[in-house]
Amino acid sequence: MGNEVLMMVDVLSREKGVEKDVIFQALEAALATATRKRHKGDIDARVSIHPETGEYDTFRRWEILPDDAEMEFPDRQVHLSEALQRDPQAEVGGFVEEPLEPVGFGRIAAQAAKQVILQKVREAEREQVVKLYEARKGQMVTGVVKRMERGDAIVDLGDAEALLAKNKMVPREGLRPGDRIRAFLEDVQSVPRGPQLFLSRIAPQLLIELFKLEVPEAGEGLIEIHAAARDPGLRAKIAVSTNDPRIDPIGACVGMRGSRVQSVSNELAGERVDIIHWSPDPAQFVIQALAPAEVTSILVDEELHSMDVMVDEMQLSQAIGRGGQNVRLAAELTGWELNIMTEEAATEKSSTEAAGIIKLFMEQLDVDEEVATILVQEGFTNLEEVAYVPKQELLTVEGFDEGLVDELRTRARDALLTTAIAEEEKISLSDPAADLLEMEGMDEHTAHLLASHGIKTREDLAEQSVDELAEIEGIGDEERIKELIMTARAPWFASQDETG
Repeated sequence: MGNEVLMMVDVLSREKGVEKDVIFQALEAALATATRKRHKGDIDARVSIHPETGEYDTFRRWEILPDDAEMEFPDRQVHLSEALQRDPQAEVGGFVEEPLEPVGFGRIAAQAAKQVILQKVREAEREQVVKLYEARKGQMVTGVVKRMERGDAIVDLGDAEALLAKNKMVPREGLRPGDRIRAFLEDVQSVPRGPQLFLSRIAPQLLIELFKLEVPEAGEGLIEIHAAARDPGLRAKIAVSTNDPRIDPIGACVGMRGSRVQSVSNELAGERVDIIHWSPDPAQFVIQALAPAEVTSILVDEELHSMDVMVDEMQLSQAIGRGGQNVRLAAELTGWELNIMTEEAATEKSSTEAAGIIKLFMEQLDVDEEVATILVQEGFTNLEEVAYVPKQELLTVEGFDEGLVDELRTRARDALLTTAIAEEEKISLSDPAADLLEMEGMDEHTAHLLASHGIKTREDLAEQSVDELAEIEGIGDEERIKELIMTARAPWFASQDETG
């Protein structure tokens, strides 16, 4: 019997590549199950296999409870006082055991063991896959398309299979079984069923990794790749630079007669790649990113993290690109919101904005149009600037004396105070729902602040985006906003788990 057990363990361990300890544990669990089935009552059993001989011992065991505890399962529980009579070392929470005649390792036991062993083997195999690929998450991998399932591709990586979902494929590339592909390992999940490795062929990181592979200078770090943006299968932009004056980063990435960039393009189903010279100056970087369109001038708004980009009317369509592709990729590459416009449109926009600010100053500061216009011409755009800019700066404005400056500053501060009081009153009078007030991580001020903007219930909050909430002054930083939204959405995920 012992030899039979050892033989089974040895065969399974070699065939499945699983540690023998895992197989022994599975066999012990299966034999314990067979033992429980053979005896009447709801008993608990434990089996211990000797790994050297393959022989095994079987025990019936009882969980030890305090003397005053009520026994829910009398066939497998015992009070401490009774347990101490059998074993002086017994203690609450432990077990007391007695030997039991083992079941034979025959057809029934083997059948019972089979399912447990296979399950344990599958779990061990999946754990090995996670351990093997966890460190490679965020890297490029190479594999062969094994089969297609409902539009998704199952990719053989050699020692594991990965899922390349249909929405993660380059559009219209038409993958087939047997195709050898490179992909970005986007996620590794430890789950009991289904795929564990998730690939992407549309991630911008894949473009970066392909250039590191094709361009030795990039792989060695002599050329730095700062960012990439893609319209998968159609066009992409990648920003590069180097600290070595002897290296032309764009030329190195293009390669002799375009060989390097062409290799990358071929891997991505003909995706055309623009190689951009990265600049630490955001405006200069944007100008480079919008190439081949020529930029006339740029107006940077650091507060809104946006730029108004002026181009000649003849360059407008090229700057925007077909379907907005060029400006969209440039915005994604640089991380700035870009507004492309002609100089005429920019002048019109500037005039409209200036007229709005003049009207604001006339109403809030109770000044005539001439004074309001002078403030705008001097670069003042809001009441805060008038109220808190150094007094000396206002005194440099032609025609402004000390009396006028003091009056303007006082009126601006009074207007800001009135607005703040009105806002606080609006917040205090708001009526957030109980589920929002009682939500974990929520405080009363934040709840009233949200309610004053129409977000009164937990469900209202769950439906918001980070960008929408960020517009509410005083709500907190992006991390705080994310925490609030995810807490509000927790019931959604809970209900999905129940139905799943």
